[in-house]
Amino acid sequence: MRSFARAAAALVASALTLLTVAAPAQAITGGEPDGERHPNVGLILFYQPDGRFRCSATLVTPTVLVTAAHCTAGTVGKTLVTFTSVIAEEPPAPFPVAADPAKGYTAAEIAAAGALSGTAHTHPQYSDFTDTDNWNDVGVVVLDKPVSGIAPAQVAPSRFLDAYRPPALSKTLFDFVGYGTEVRKPLTGPQKPQPMSYPLMRRYTTQPGQKLTEQILQANGNYHDTRGGGGTCFGDSGGPVFLEGYLVAVTSYGYTDNCRYLGGYQRIDIPVVQDWLAGHL
Repeated sequence: MRSFARAAAALVASALTLLTVAAPAQAITGGEPDGERHPNVGLILFYQPDGRFRCSATLVTPTVLVTAAHCTAGTVGKTLVTFTSVIAEEPPAPFPVAADPAKGYTAAEIAAAGALSGTAHTHPQYSDFTDTDNWNDVGVVVLDKPVSGIAPAQVAPSRFLDAYRPPALSKTLFDFVGYGTEVRKPLTGPQKPQPMSYPLMRRYTTQPGQKLTEQILQANGNYHDTRGGGGTCFGDSGGPVFLEGYLVAVTSYGYTDNCRYLGGYQRIDIPVVQDWLAGHL
């Protein structure tokens, strides 16, 4: 999956002058603008040694957001957080550039931009996509100041998804939210659907479950599937998967560069994740 991560970053970097997507994950394909349906889902922006990246994350306490480990590992400086639903209809996005990219954002730079600042933490057993039995692609951003006026999401109870194993899984619709790229046909040029960087906004869709392992929920992201509304794409990394009002997983990886196939989602209802999260909640 690391090769896909680099390919995803290169793909989006070629289309964006300001934002790059941290992956291997994937924006919503075939979904719809979220509006204020999920106000506790935010966009996070951060620096790593090889550039600036964006992901999605979910507020689970007034000071903690849950996201993917590949959206926190190697972060330098502070992480910028915003819960604004529509960031920009057209480029450029209204985010500052760090005075020293090698050191990342400072809290003062983020505050001057009217955003929230936090510190990234990565699950200590994150395998960087090398061990499917110990994936652990989960991280948190701990805010410097608590958020007010936004109700946090509720983390699923331990082993909640075990009750949805096949055959129930394919009949279960999950909710997906994120700030990723929308896949659609461009207005000019070749009419092949592709990830489009703008408008940059929070989106929502549904997908039926496809496979469940100890670590991963896999879902069918084909928007032609009449059982669901689409899938996730570049920039939705770390974004939430909801079921019955619970946060059950975060967007982890995808299989194709047009985001129209299966997606993989890190379970957060398993003990190895919940035990670690408990230290931050």
